[in-house]
Amino acid sequence: MSTVTVRVPREIRELMKKYRNVNWSEVVRKAILKKIREESERNLAEAVLLNEKLRRKAPEGWDSVKVIRDWRRMR
Repeated sequence: MSTVTVRVPREIRELMKKYRNVNWSEVVRKAILKKIREESERNLAEAVLLNEKLRRKAPEGWDSVKVIRDWRRMR
């Protein structure tokens, strides 16, 4: 396991000392994992939106199979 050091202002540290029963390392680990999941979901959502935009750009009745066959025939 790797070690990560986190700096917090003195006021926050004093507040943390009031709750000694809290495993602050675990709180930080969970917060990091939550942020990773949020970013991953956001990236997935952006990819879906981009895919939808690209899909909408094709003209009505456009047949990709026909276009590919035409390109191959022209080679």
